[in-house]
Amino acid sequence: MKSFFISFEGPDGSGKSTVLEQVVARIGPRLKTQYLVTREPGGSVIAEKIRQLILDPTNEKMAAKTEALLYAAARSQHMGETIIPALKSGKVIFADRFVDSSLAYQGVGRKLGIFPVKQINDFATSKIEPDLTLFLDVKPAVGLARIAKVRAGQKDRLEQEQLTFHEQVYQGYQEVKQAYPDRIKVVNASGPLEQVVEACVKIIANQIPTELLKDGF
Repeated sequence: MKSFFISFEGPDGSGKSTVLEQVVARIGPRLKTQYLVTREPGGSVIAEKIRQLILDPTNEKMAAKTEALLYAAARSQHMGETIIPALKSGKVIFADRFVDSSLAYQGVGRKLGIFPVKQINDFATSKIEPDLTLFLDVKPAVGLARIAKVRAGQKDRLEQEQLTFHEQVYQGYQEVKQAYPDRIKVVNASGPLEQVVEACVKIIANQIPTELLKDGF
């Protein structure tokens, strides 16, 4: 059965989760097949427990390599328990983050290198990649300001990092985009939410196989 895997990427504060929710509300009813909405780290019971460990602000001493390996471990569990079964059953998958996040955050932000991080994630995912990635592009300072306004005092461990770290992550995403220009489509996420959602819907409508869509999309 035909399936389609869409990931949403972007710096902290880019609005991924909100945009994804509204995109699914627009596109979900127009699909002929079932769909799955999931997230990383997380997406399964065990992976969600690893998520809590990774993002806990009290884990200040977590080493960069430990962080990268925990993300890969959560992703491996997510793949085996959630993503692969959904792909085999012909579902459309909407994922809030995937491997590109690790390449940007741990590969460049933590200075571990994109290639080593890619290697451990190739092992974790059996080299399965999204068919389409929407990168919500917003400058780090803008994204962090959004977080401070909406979730003051509730930042996770990575969101609490200094602006310089998030700027390095943003640069990492630029490198990842250049490596996968056919898969990764850039959406300006600095404008109104409605415009961002509309841009994402148009890209998906143009990329998703027509046999997965109802007539009159």
